[in-house]
Amino acid sequence: MSANAINPPVLVGIDGSDAAAEAVRWAAVDAVNHRAPLHIVYGIGAPMDFGPGIAFNRIDYDAYRATGTSAVAAAREFATAAAAPVGDLDIDTFVVEAPPIPVLLDRSKDARMLVVGTRGLGAFRRGLLGSVSTAVARHAHCPVAVIPEPENYTPDRVLGPVLVGVDGSPASVRAIGIAFDEAVNRNVAVRAVLTWSEFNRYISRADMQEEAEELLSESLAGYAEKYPGLEVQHVVAEDRPARRLLAESADTQLVVVGSHGRGGFAGMTLGSVSQAVLHATDCPLIIARP
Repeated sequence: MSANAINPPVLVGIDGSDAAAEAVRWAAVDAVNHRAPLHIVYGIGAPMDFGPGIAFNRIDYDAYRATGTSAVAAAREFATAAAAPVGDLDIDTFVVEAPPIPVLLDRSKDARMLVVGTRGLGAFRRGLLGSVSTAVARHAHCPVAVIPEPENYTPDRVLGPVLVGVDGSPASVRAIGIAFDEAVNRNVAVRAVLTWSEFNRYISRADMQEEAEELLSESLAGYAEKYPGLEVQHVVAEDRPARRLLAESADTQLVVVGSHGRGGFAGMTLGSVSQAVLHATDCPLIIARP
């Protein structure tokens, strides 16, 4: 099935790592749930940082092409097996002679979602996130799902709610829409979290709590009618947003955040809250890109 504007594909980047395999599994199920094709992409080239002035060393394309061909074949089999209990899945695979970051960013223009693992086979395995997942989270043209390595995600969370961060910004509006869509497909609740702080404010805590509760209700208005029967949990608290989201994510199966919140501006790559959650959460995360 070819990609089109009505039914764009779920795009997953792979490199042969365990983290990429888990990303393929998650992407395959998500694609079936949304009746979308799955595109598996292997970029030939070092997964180095994305940005101006980056130089690429000469590599052995024949060896990388052979490795990539083997990797996408294995990923196709894995995706087919993962999707089988859910439904039929159309899969296309691509081995592209270009570094993975620019390849994935370009293809994200026509995708419904881009899925990557938390880290790949880099020589230094630096921190939680690899350079590919970090770059696409900052620059992709569609929502980005970052999937943790298998040992970082406990299977007993599959019945947990979908958690979404809310702050009234356009980015959080996109996040809310994604969260409800994902929750409906999983037949689980939505847990919507909004935090507030008294910093530089001159009203009582009780009034600020009331204002925050009103903002959350306004942000979620209409979703009860659109998704009747879906449980929606409201969490409003005085706290730092990233800290509260991470605490609330302990029993959730998925976290959804906007790419930037009230302090952001058009073209901003990634806000402080989404970046903090991205680097600290141990369950799948979707960043609602512009």
